[in-house]
Amino acid sequence: MSYIVTPKILLPIKSIDMKKWAVIACDQFTSEPEYWDQLKSIVDNVPSTYHLILPEVYLERDMKHNIDRVNRMMQTYLTHNIFSEFEGFVLVDRKTPFVKRRLGLVIAIDLEEYEYEPNKHGKIRATEKTVPERIPPRVRVRENASIELPHVLVLVDDAKKSIIDELYKDKKNFELLYNFELNMKGGSIKGYKVTDTQPIIDKIESLSNDISLIVGDGNHSLASAKVCWDNLKKNLTEEETKNHPARFALVEMISLYDEGLTFEPIHRVIFNADETLVSGLKSILSGTEELQIFNGDLSETISVPSNPFTAIKVIQDYLDNYLKNHPDSRIDFIHGLHNIKHVVSKNRNSIGITMPPLKRDMLLPYIREFGVLPRKSFSLGEAEEKRYYIEGKRILK
Repeated sequence: MSYIVTPKILLPIKSIDMKKWAVIACDQFTSEPEYWDQLKSIVDNVPSTYHLILPEVYLERDMKHNIDRVNRMMQTYLTHNIFSEFEGFVLVDRKTPFVKRRLGLVIAIDLEEYEYEPNKHGKIRATEKTVPERIPPRVRVRENASIELPHVLVLVDDAKKSIIDELYKDKKNFELLYNFELNMKGGSIKGYKVTDTQPIIDKIESLSNDISLIVGDGNHSLASAKVCWDNLKKNLTEEETKNHPARFALVEMISLYDEGLTFEPIHRVIFNADETLVSGLKSILSGTEELQIFNGDLSETISVPSNPFTAIKVIQDYLDNYLKNHPDSRIDFIHGLHNIKHVVSKNRNSIGITMPPLKRDMLLPYIREFGVLPRKSFSLGEAEEKRYYIEGKRILK
């Protein structure tokens, strides 16, 4: 069986305001609740994916009530025929505040071929170390949901750009599904319906004999989907497992070599930190590259190894150990230099540490040799460039 399948995609009916329907990935702006408060004021009383997700900034706040509310809203949207449904892929043309074009293809992948645990191998692999304690809350969000809305981005090693770029050249032959400006300064987006999917699947499968797709964004979201599926299939017959909708996860696939795909560092902020954090870092780091550290309105530079993989691993290992020995401290992962400065400036006793960018041509060789990167090693673009929820798929029969 193929590890890529053609999904039945849910999209809102034509009368829905798409600018209010689509909202950014739930794991963004986790230290900036004002972003989500402003977004809520825009979409509060209209159909929107905002009502079908649980932003992680609110993840621990009255969790059971919020999950129940999301699940009820999914059923309400289905009952009131908010969605239309078709079988196929969606060719995505995204413009962001930083790039003119990023091309993607919404497909479905078989979770049986996805692995995030060390020493397990599948055609689809995680790129970063998965933190076990981050999975159970996300499982609770998904396990009784009737719909999934993906913010997962997977990367395909298509150096010749023979798949998505070739589809884009023929875009005039595809039905335009949507074309609108994204809210909260997210840019704009177009989507085209692609129904002749088998030739595309065959092309993807011919690209590699070992790892075909790697997860660029949404590692923990996809890992949670895998856990939910593994739990569900325990009570299914062999025949039922073959085509159960929860077995297949909706993702957006992007070429690793797409010009609009940028690899940005994910910075660290430690809250309730003291000066020993910085002095300890300085004592273990050296090299020819420099990173910035922010403390209140002050900043300084620190020398780190030129190999970004080495620098990230040393820093993250040190921070994990610091947090273990300072239980009142906590970490957050911040996208964008402006955002890290903003978070540090408004939180007393917080220290921000910038991280080095990775190079795309080093990514797959590293995954093949070492398995996974340290957690939160890179971001596909800035926070505003993350995937917006638009398409959905049923995951309950």
